[in-house]
Amino acid sequence: MPSDGLSLHAGIRPPQDNIPAKKAMRDRLLAVAREYVSKGGVTPPLSLDELKIHSQGVLNAAGLDPKYLDFAAVVVNNEAWRPALASVPFERRLILLPKCLRDSQSCKGQFDEFGLICAGCGRCVIESIQRQAEALGYSVLVAEGSPVVMSMIESGKIEAVIGASCLSVLEKTFGYMEAAAVPGIAIPLLYDGCKDTAFDLDWLWEAMYLCEDSSAGRINAVELRDNVEMWFSIEELAAVLGRNTPAIDTAVAWMQRGGKRYRPFLTAGVYQALSGDASMPRFLRHTALAVECFHKASLIHDDIEDEDCLRYDRSTLHVELGVPIALNVGDTLIGEGYRLLAELPIDDNRRIRMLQVAACGHRKLCIGQGAELTARSRDKAPTVDEVIENFRCKTAPAFEVALSLGAILAGADAPLMETLRHYSDALGIAYQIRDDLDDLYAGYEHVDPLSVRASILLAVGMERAEDQSRRFFEEVWSGRIQLPAAARELEERLWNLGAVTRAEGMMQQQRGRAVECLAELTCGDLKALLRRVVCKLFDDIGRLRCCHDHTKRHDPRGRAGQNPSA
Repeated sequence: MPSDGLSLHAGIRPPQDNIPAKKAMRDRLLAVAREYVSKGGVTPPLSLDELKIHSQGVLNAAGLDPKYLDFAAVVVNNEAWRPALASVPFERRLILLPKCLRDSQSCKGQFDEFGLICAGCGRCVIESIQRQAEALGYSVLVAEGSPVVMSMIESGKIEAVIGASCLSVLEKTFGYMEAAAVPGIAIPLLYDGCKDTAFDLDWLWEAMYLCEDSSAGRINAVELRDNVEMWFSIEELAAVLGRNTPAIDTAVAWMQRGGKRYRPFLTAGVYQALSGDASMPRFLRHTALAVECFHKASLIHDDIEDEDCLRYDRSTLHVELGVPIALNVGDTLIGEGYRLLAELPIDDNRRIRMLQVAACGHRKLCIGQGAELTARSRDKAPTVDEVIENFRCKTAPAFEVALSLGAILAGADAPLMETLRHYSDALGIAYQIRDDLDDLYAGYEHVDPLSVRASILLAVGMERAEDQSRRFFEEVWSGRIQLPAAARELEERLWNLGAVTRAEGMMQQQRGRAVECLAELTCGDLKALLRRVVCKLFDDIGRLRCCHDHTKRHDPRGRAGQNPSA
């Protein structure tokens, strides 16, 4: 391993004020952080609040000035991710270097839309890093916060990132890396300025050569999703559910018809995270299938109750086959779900707990749907609190059942189950508010009027409206004012009353509650999985665009993953 202590350029400046000036001070801070993290209680991904608490503890232990808090935060976050990164194969890691490491006076490299193509002239440290990293199997990119990075991560090509950047950019990108729960080690540049910079190169060498002979580490979400999808082929479904009866044949066809399989993915992911078993045993597959049976049954019944005509861009089952057959198929799927759980080859204690979780979730869902159906027949629209309670009953149980069944299979204890319940509660409410906002953004002329009447936006608008505006909302609720004819006016009134801003704030508050729940988790794989769930559902990442970077598409030199906009 190279022994260079510092990447230097001619005319090197001293470190900026919020970075320890002496190499010995920075190394001491690293040693203290490593010891602090090794004692336990620091489980990545760390939220910003968690990171501040731990970083202050490290500064206190090191006896260093509080002005170094941002620098300490980077070091602590690095140490928290170190074991997970060490378990990722070199060929699934990325080295991300800033263009400002080059010698600006004599660099012979060329720039393309992705960043710097090093000429290998040896005038700066980039060529040495790139050559040795690529020899190990790393992908190397010389650019600032490129969206290509997130594309590579989302495609599954890259599972960990080692990079160097200035503190200001690291602060901007922290939220993206935390949301995606990507194992990463960041080497802070010693000063900002985007030109002829320097950093502690020995820290980079150490991180680059980190290697642990272990099968543990970050769950490969792409691989897991592909495995789950295979469980829902016609052949696999028929093998488990059977065929040759009208109800089962129709149920199998409906199960296979569409959907993202998100709930069975959560069940499988939680089990794998807690158990470390990546073999996808048959009892896990049957549990995941039961979760999807419950979900698909609820969609059939919802479509009937809401008088919806389309699902998956096709006629809903009751429109296609009639209400009696659709009801029977829904009931069949509920029965199949309970049968699969009851027949699992596991101990009685776990089986009973799983049946209890499924039954309680089923009951809660029916209570929520019943409250919504009853509200439609009343003259008075539901309050904001009533709508939130309906969301808690209707949407949260789907997450709780999916997560809890996987956790029980893996032997989860009561405190963990309670954390999953609180997480699911917040996530379900935030998810439903987001759906209501998406309906508004799409335009109410294209949305089912029943969905608008049951939305959080109408409840907030009613709460805030006075006189004529209130009468307008009451008539929308009662159906005396028809959508889509009044769609534009309704949208305008909601915006003017601040109902949209209020709903967005409520969504972010509940989303934040879900993330806060994760601070209680000590299993890094589970914490990372559940943080990525929030990220995926609420599009926390978007595109990384830092410094002077631009949107990127396909890289002909093979540095990119898939098209970021795909």
